[in-house]
Amino acid sequence: MEPVRYVDLLNRRYAAQGFPPYRWTVNTSAPFTPLRKPLRDCRVSMLTSGGVSRCASAPWNPDAKNDLRLDQIASDAPTSDFQIHDSYYDHRDADRDLNCIFPLDRLRELAEEGAIGAVAERIWSGFMGRIYVRSAVENESAPALARELERDEVDLFVLVPS
Repeated sequence: MEPVRYVDLLNRRYAAQGFPPYRWTVNTSAPFTPLRKPLRDCRVSMLTSGGVSRCASAPWNPDAKNDLRLDQIASDAPTSDFQIHDSYYDHRDADRDLNCIFPLDRLRELAEEGAIGAVAERIWSGFMGRIYVRSAVENESAPALARELERDEVDLFVLVPS
């Protein structure tokens, strides 16, 4: 089986839609931050970039570009109360089971089983769309989100890209 050349595939797809070539971030090193306490004691939050919003909220622009919107979502929200608007991936399976792109039920189950300490009160959906303004993410949006996670005393943050 041939591996999926994901970057090449996305470059062709975006070019066909008129987007300029994407400047991928290349990390030559990544900081490793070990957990400071056992996983069973950690408060966990999560973010999806899959165009997921509550049904009563404004839908995402499925063709968004540089959309730095960030929705905070109560972690006790029923998974039946979400909608997905994203034209950049096939979300038919996620439409049937939100956990494919936003595994909220799985996170709750891990908390109930004691595998993690708790699900944070707020979980997140955002950074949806092709983001070409990486400096805005690095210097503004991501630090603002990090402050919110600190406010919620989050120990572990799960990123679920679409």
